[in-house]
Amino acid sequence: MTTPLQLGRYQHYKGPFYQVEGVAIHSETEEEMVIYRPLYGEGRTWVRPLSMFLETVEVDGKQQSRFTYIAD
Repeated sequence: MTTPLQLGRYQHYKGPFYQVEGVAIHSETEEEMVIYRPLYGEGRTWVRPLSMFLETVEVDGKQQSRFTYIAD
């Protein structure tokens, strides 16, 4: 079962922007993986576990999203 994830541009908590292309399923573990690429540098395609993409991180003692949706 695929978890809905808005496709589009996201901002990482450290500042850079990324384009989310979709969600894929790992062939061995069936873990959901986010397919994305940075909107800087070479723009190579990357994958990250959906659970990690959606998690919160602690910054200066405060919890915040690792990635924040910006726009389509």
